[in-house]
Amino acid sequence: MEEAQNTVEHRPVFMPRVNSDNLVKTDMVRFERHVGFASRQKKKSIHDLHQVIRKKYGFSNVLELSSKSGNKLSFPLSPLSLKITNEQDGQQYSVENAFQSSMIFENGGPYSDLLTVQPRQAKKDERLITSGELISYDYFGIEWSVEPLTAFYDWLYVNALKQNPQLHEEVMQYQAFTDITFNPKKSIHCAAYALAMFVALNKRELLDNVEDPAVFFNLYQDFKVSNTEHLLEEGWL
Repeated sequence: MEEAQNTVEHRPVFMPRVNSDNLVKTDMVRFERHVGFASRQKKKSIHDLHQVIRKKYGFSNVLELSSKSGNKLSFPLSPLSLKITNEQDGQQYSVENAFQSSMIFENGGPYSDLLTVQPRQAKKDERLITSGELISYDYFGIEWSVEPLTAFYDWLYVNALKQNPQLHEEVMQYQAFTDITFNPKKSIHCAAYALAMFVALNKRELLDNVEDPAVFFNLYQDFKVSNTEHLLEEGWL
């Protein structure tokens, strides 16, 4: 009976690239999702997703970033856990808190109080939904445009990971990254994508000066962007 309930779905895989005109190659993967909320069902789905990726690309090391991955490396790499140190006040904030607290909307923001709440609470704050259209970001006086869509989020994540060198050796062993909870129809910001970008930049020896927003922004001019923007449904960012 359980097998009859399974459904076919598509999720992205993000692959770092060294010898190409893009830093990350994104591909949609068709796999069988095991329906149900039990942890074992989600782990089965991740297993099937990764089996398809391994067979299609010949990869041996694929990292799932969601909490159901079963890989101990996924926790410190989660945007809820990975911390970035702000140069101005010397404090550490999770990537999630830094991102959500920087949003400026038509009718409010940035909501700096979201820097110090629990990351999941920051992500679900009602003001992020009721304040109108997202128009820009302001992170401690550093202003970012909404375009390119993932640039600010990627900058936060890449720099946070750069500041945590104890994670680098393990991260560099992986050939592809996934997050089975990421729905490309309803979101564009994905830590698995930013993680793949970090690996590509590290391999290309391009991590120098990525703290400078101008240097990082130029990456989106120098390389083709391969994310899931084309899958976004209207009204979602």
